[in-house]
Amino acid sequence: MSKHPVVTPFTGYQKFVIAILAFLQFTIILDFMIISPMGAMLMPALQISPAQFGVVVSVYAFAAGTSGLLAAGFADRFDRKNLLLFFYCGFVLGTLLCGIAPTYHFLLMARMVTGVFGGVMGSIVMAITTDLFGFHMRGRVMGFLGTAFSASQILGIPLGLLFSNQWGWHAPFLMIVIVSSAVGLVIWLKLKPINAHLAVKPDKSPFHHLGQTLRTPRYLQAFATTALLSTGGFMLMPFGSAFSVHNLGISLERLPIVYLATGVCSMFTGPIMGRMSDMFGKFKIFLFGSIVTTVMVLIYTRLGLTPIGWVIAVNAVLFVGISARMISSQALMSAIPTPNMRGAFMSVGSSIQQFSGGLASMVAGLIVLENTDGSLSHFDILGDVVICATAITLVLMYFIHKIVPEAGAKATNPAPVQPVEG
Repeated sequence: MSKHPVVTPFTGYQKFVIAILAFLQFTIILDFMIISPMGAMLMPALQISPAQFGVVVSVYAFAAGTSGLLAAGFADRFDRKNLLLFFYCGFVLGTLLCGIAPTYHFLLMARMVTGVFGGVMGSIVMAITTDLFGFHMRGRVMGFLGTAFSASQILGIPLGLLFSNQWGWHAPFLMIVIVSSAVGLVIWLKLKPINAHLAVKPDKSPFHHLGQTLRTPRYLQAFATTALLSTGGFMLMPFGSAFSVHNLGISLERLPIVYLATGVCSMFTGPIMGRMSDMFGKFKIFLFGSIVTTVMVLIYTRLGLTPIGWVIAVNAVLFVGISARMISSQALMSAIPTPNMRGAFMSVGSSIQQFSGGLASMVAGLIVLENTDGSLSHFDILGDVVICATAITLVLMYFIHKIVPEAGAKATNPAPVQPVEG
């Protein structure tokens, strides 16, 4: 077991930070996810083709990846609270523009603005989490923050679709603006400054700071791992609904039940996986998640016509493995950067995640073939690719695990931040 105390309770302020960051993540993830299921409404409303709609979806990811890389050099030069508020305001503005977009090109521009600001938010949240919570607590924190994804799947998307059916496709974006404005106001009023990392004099220029981040060997190792971690989700998820309907035989009317059940399972298992990461060790839980993911991907991608109960069970267990991998890996890699490099490290990592996810989706599209009846071929080959990526990631994570203990001890040290050598 971990040498750190495993049942250290959160303070009242720490509970507030976790809650408000989870709500913030909920709004960011919901804005990113809600655009896809609205395609059936958007395309006729704006008179655009499926290819043009695909550009609307992908422009967010590419804008987010680019902004994450550009922001990396500046990420450690400001109070993280102020940085969070700046980018969150930009995100709210971009979402508002989506909510009033009259034409396709206006919407395209609005999604680009939203991506530029929203894409950096995850890295800032990770930097704040690492600053405010000791290494021995981060598994639990990542587990609770991970519920934002499940909540958006269970509550956000159905509500968004309901709003769009009642008041048009603009309504979900305006709903997100209202919720996000309330979250931003609470952050402005209640979140304390987060500026301990400023104790170290910043580099002469943001570009030098970015260059130092990209030249550090252990950071490069973490970035390679991050790229492969994104592979599984971005390869399987885009084709999940089509595979379920045309290969597994789940009707469109019953498909939401599968996603709802999977989301509920993820909401409960995420915090459990986080707590286990702190109790038994981050790498051990990552190993467990990798084994579960490998077995379930092997089963899932080779299913034929399947009863809905079995489909739900397979999806639920698969997401247990995915949650265990993502939560434990985030907690483990949070200990790698030194305090005065966390913002840059997280920003570059977020950028790599966006770009690698887009590349993984493109590769998956080249592997999978659609038959005349709508069913998908070569889905088993796609599963084999995901399994290979999972195995390589496990090896990379093992070496990261070997260098983390010392970094983790430094991360939990309340002493003043020390300069980075080299």
